Order: sequence, then C-alpha cells, then structure tokens
Amino acid sequence: MTDGTITTDVAIIGAGPTGLFAAFECAMLKLDCVLVDALADIGGQCAALYPEKPIYDIPAHPAIEGAALIESLARQIEPFNIPRMLGRRVETLKGQRGAFILGTDKGDVIHAKAVIIAAGAGAFGPNRPPLDGLEAYEDTGSVQYYVRRRADFEGKTLVIAGGGDSALDWALSLKELARKIYLVHRRDKFRAAPESLRQLDEAVERGEIEKVTPFQLKALHGENGALREVELVTLDGESRRLEADHLLAFFGLATDLGPVAQWGMDQIRSTIPVTPSTCETSLAGVFAIGDVATYPGKLKLILQGFSEGAMAAHAIHPIVHPDQALHFEYSTSKGVPNS
Repeated sequence: MTDGTITTDVAIIGAGPTGLFAAFECAMLKLDCVLVDALADIGGQCAALYPEKPIYDIPAHPAIEGAALIESLARQIEPFNIPRMLGRRVETLKGQRGAFILGTDKGDVIHAKAVIIAAGAGAFGPNRPPLDGLEAYEDTGSVQYYVRRRADFEGKTLVIAGGGDSALDWALSLKELARKIYLVHRRDKFRAAPESLRQLDEAVERGEIEKVTPFQLKALHGENGALREVELVTLDGESRRLEADHLLAFFGLATDLGPVAQWGMDQIRSTIPVTPSTCETSLAGVFAIGDVATYPGKLKLILQGFSEGAMAAHAIHPIVHPDQALHFEYSTSKGVPNS
C-alpha cells in the first residue's frame, strides 16, 4: 500500500466473521485480498455488540463468545498477512468485472479484480424506544442496547424489554449476576428459539426472572440520568412501575446499506439478491455473503456465511486467473500456504 493506494485481487468489504473467513478462503486459493471495514476494529457485530454473548451454532464449539470467535478467525488468517484498512468506509465503486476501483471516505483508492461485500446488514444502530428524556439515561449507561461486559450488571436490578432472541438470551445469561431481572414484552408470546423458551419457563418457575406481560414501556423516572424506575402500560391503560438500575432495550437494529445501495445492484429491503451457487450479485464481479445476501432458502446464520465465503472465493478464482484451472483440494492435503 502506497500513498493510500492498494492493488489486490479481491477487496472484501466488512471484517466481521464472514469477511474474515472469506479472506481465509481467498488466501487458501492464493488470491490476494484486503479487508476494509468502517469500524476501528475487526469483528463486526460480534465484537461491537455482543463480545461476551455465547454463540451456540458454530460447528465444533458447543458455545463460544463473540470475541473469542473473532480472535480464532484472526489467528486463522495470521499466516497470510492480509492488509486491513479499518476505520474506513467504502463510498464509491467504479469499473467492471476484473478491473474495479473503490474509493473510501479517507481518500484511499483500491484496485481490485473482484469485490466481496460482507458488510452484515450494513451500517447498524439500535431501534430506540420513544421515551421522553431518553438521551440523558443513555449518556450515563442507565439505558443500553448492547451488552459488552456482563460484569457491569452484577448485583443490579434490570428491566429487559423485547420479545426476541436477544432479550431472552441476555435475560438468561444475566440471571446469575443480576439482583433482579424483569422481562417486559407487549405480548405473552416470545419470538425465540424453542430451547430458549424452555429455559425461560424454568427460570420464571424458579423465580430467577419475572416475566411482565402484556406491558410496554411508557416512561423513565430518575434524576440526572440515574434511573430509578421504569413505568409500563398495557393497551387497556393499566400501569405499573418497576424498580430498575438499568433498562436493556432489545427492539432490533435499524440497518442501512449506505453507499452500497448506490452501486447499481439489485436490492430487496436492504439486502442484496445473489446467485446461490456463486454468491455473485446482479453486478458481474461483485459478490455478497453473510446477512447482506439473500436467496431462496437463505438462513441468517454465521455458519451459512462461512459457506458463502468459500463459494464466492472459488467463483472469483477464474476472474483472477482465467487461464488457470482450479482443481479443488482439501486443506488436509495441501496444508496452509505461508504457514
């Protein structure tokens, strides 16, 4: 890389778990690549939003925390010395299959023969509840949307609001640390994995979690950003106040493809349709993998993103090496180059 300009075979936009594994797959096929991410560190949502949250569906890991998964993926690509351009957002894409030019908000220029978009759901931020005075409580940490350190909630009274996997997962994860946990949802039915629902029922029966339904958030009460109570209300107007040190609100993420949406690819509701066998988008030479990619039967699982990264790398090989036949070899046979 010289004077903000880099020439490579594959530009990978996004350094979350899917992007990191795609870099490994490219390197195994002897394709040069560079990782670009708007965040200052690798890891994407795993590192930024839930570094201490266990992930249970990574093969060979009964449970692995988000930060540990990213650490392992980083070790996996260490032998290849893959350049990382962090704290940079790719804003422009010009050119064509075999000869793309990408520009970042820092003025960097990347010449690449192919592009892999592994940007998760794009830029992300929490869906914030419409409560008066919310910002003051956010500034003190009384209201949070992500759990970065479980230890911060030891001995605290928590109101956890939401009806999906994140709300249930964190209620179950924090019940042994917190003094008291209220789980608030507007309905008595939760949208979560069957095993999580089973564990929730058991925790409620043991008194480890108090389920508060059908209520929704109405107001926050405290002084100078220090939370004392969370006020709830039902659709019928019944109200209730809960003592609380923290409100953890899990209402999903607001996502935005950002500049990617202007690059001329087909889109469906902030996702990019791809050919399932190659993960190529409607723009030849540009591939999409992970949560940002969609096709019939798509599952938004990290493990499926890993598979897509491998397929995209193999589809890119003939773009970079058109005169070289690619004979698939198992890693057990050929080992890891440069190791």
